Amino acid sequence: MSKEFSYTIEEVSQLLKVSKLTLYDMVKKGDIPVFRVGRQMRIDSRDLDVYINNHKTKQTSNLSVTVPKGETDAKTIVISGQDMVLDILSKYMEKHSSYQALRSYTGSLNSLISMYNGKGDIVSLHMFDGDTGDYNVPYLKKILVGRPLILLNLLSRKAGFYVQKGNPLSLTAWTDLQRKNIKIVNREKGSGARILLDEQLRINNILSSEVNGYDKEESNHYSVATAVANGMADVGVGIEKAAKMVGIDFVPLISESYDLVMLKTSENEPLIQTVKDILNSAHFRDEIQLLRDYDISRTGDIVYETF
Repeated sequence: MSKEFSYTIEEVSQLLKVSKLTLYDMVKKGDIPVFRVGRQMRIDSRDLDVYINNHKTKQTSNLSVTVPKGETDAKTIVISGQDMVLDILSKYMEKHSSYQALRSYTGSLNSLISMYNGKGDIVSLHMFDGDTGDYNVPYLKKILVGRPLILLNLLSRKAGFYVQKGNPLSLTAWTDLQRKNIKIVNREKGSGARILLDEQLRINNILSSEVNGYDKEESNHYSVATAVANGMADVGVGIEKAAKMVGIDFVPLISESYDLVMLKTSENEPLIQTVKDILNSAHFRDEIQLLRDYDISRTGDIVYETF
């Protein structure tokens, strides 16, 4: 039997940010295959991945974005990252500026490498460096060497363990991951959560080969949390929001800085100012605060800047 897991209709509607009625219509048209367990309709995770990949267009390098029909490349920008706050940022940019914001759901490291290669306009980062204990700046210094850039704080959020209700295995520390009775589900290479895990294993002198399930990968926080909820794994690494979405417990281990990097060029000056204005606007901050689980005390602050 396949070890892949499946989603309920409600879970997929939350993941795709569409109503359940819209999803039922997609199923009826045959856009997404389903199967039944008793009276419950479920969607295989692989079929959902196929649907998402088939509806992505204009792929360049590691960035995958969907270009609306009729749109031109004039004032079109790409914002990379998976947090829903980036969708809100995109909405504000389209409402309050002349930019057409396209979304890429690529992980932090791969997005940063794409920016180095000339792809992507706004890259969201949450990459932990175990040697310094800092987020993002050490990676910028290594990857965007010699590039003038600005790093703005979008928000801070808790990262830690997804665990089953009641935390029955009492998982509270990174060293617990080497216990033989623990099975994890991992994130894909290049994601911020994967970097956090790898750095914590390194500084705690734990070999990845000692971690049961290390090679089992999922491509987003929600899928990792769902794998834990479904009993496919005992623990996964991610952010608090996804745990609440699927109804499991969360063990906070670190506060991570979720930042936005943009290259400082003459062409990007209006873009940088637009992003600054949005991040510092009361309406934007109020909307983020309503989501809960996010710290906006540093939102809009310049974290790092080169000249």
